[in-house]
Amino acid sequence: MDRAPALRPIGFHYLRHGETEWNRLRLCQGEADIPLNDTGRAQAALAREALRGVEIGTVVASPLSRALETAEIVREAVSAPLVVIDDLREVSFGEFEGEPVGEWWGAWMAGAPVPGGVEPLEDFMARALRGVNEALTRPGPVLVVAHGGIFWSVQRHAPLDMDGTIANGVPVRLEPPNGGSAPWHATLLPAGKQ
Repeated sequence: MDRAPALRPIGFHYLRHGETEWNRLRLCQGEADIPLNDTGRAQAALAREALRGVEIGTVVASPLSRALETAEIVREAVSAPLVVIDDLREVSFGEFEGEPVGEWWGAWMAGAPVPGGVEPLEDFMARALRGVNEALTRPGPVLVVAHGGIFWSVQRHAPLDMDGTIANGVPVRLEPPNGGSAPWHATLLPAGKQ
């Protein structure tokens, strides 16, 4: 019997891109290539300071500009090569991109098919996990710069000792458990702390 893929048990850093106008307006962003706003650039600069002095072997990013710009700002402090992995792009919300979350959201989160070109949840989760696992094959420690949805796959496959959605522009250090059924450990790296 085949086992479902699992998150590689390797410690890494994760950074959700800085804020965009669509984040601020609480619109479904998905694969729409929306750039950082001024707040998002400031968040990326704070993340850069939080990561200054932290050992990073490779920065791996989504191809969407909001993640790439965040990664470039952070790289000023970590001096690591940048690798882009297409599977780290955000979920496609199809015709709902640019719209507020609607009635379809609950059905989609429950795994039901949603019309309008929305990427099926399980397909997205499999792609996201594939992207994170590919990132973790790079020289480490790895910093993944991607999206809130990509982080859902981390949370699904590695129970974390943290609640809720990852905030824009706040780096998180993730450590696998030392054994048993303990959760992964998540540590927020606020600006100026390591």
